[in-house]
Amino acid sequence: MSHLTKGSVFDYLELEPGEAEQLKIKAALFDTIIDYMKKNNLTQQRTADVMGVQRSRIGDICRGKITGFSIDSLVAMTARAGLHPLQVAA
Repeated sequence: MSHLTKGSVFDYLELEPGEAEQLKIKAALFDTIIDYMKKNNLTQQRTADVMGVQRSRIGDICRGKITGFSIDSLVAMTARAGLHPLQVAA
């Protein structure tokens, strides 16, 4: 039997609600960075230069290594690229 889900996979991992929300925010920031790379046809090195980090950090993002990043560091990286992924709708 197939199950349809709503929301995020993080909602189904039996995490504390706050932890699940943090992972969702990190995942959204990862998606923003990867989309930025693709839309601008950038290499990992060029993306790293723009975001002020080492290339290996961008490689970690591309591989989905979510645990190695804080929300603060991801927000700083996106801001350096002129991105504002978490603007709250009124």
